[in-house]
Amino acid sequence: MRPLGVVGAVLIVCGAIVLALRGISYTKDRQTVQVGPIGMMTEEKGFIPPIYGVVAVVVGGVLMYSARRKG
Repeated sequence: MRPLGVVGAVLIVCGAIVLALRGISYTKDRQTVQVGPIGMMTEEKGFIPPIYGVVAVVVGGVLMYSARRKG
């Protein structure tokens, strides 16, 4: 399989997972202040909406189709 087809397949699988879970929430830790031995951390919460899963599946399908057509 061509590299473009592999990327397309990965996008389709990842997009399907996002759609199956109806979005993915995540938390990112960031170190904001470090004063000597004392440091403070903050948490950023984010959400990947299902529309990105749809976009990933469509783009993955286009990539797989174009990889097949070039060969």
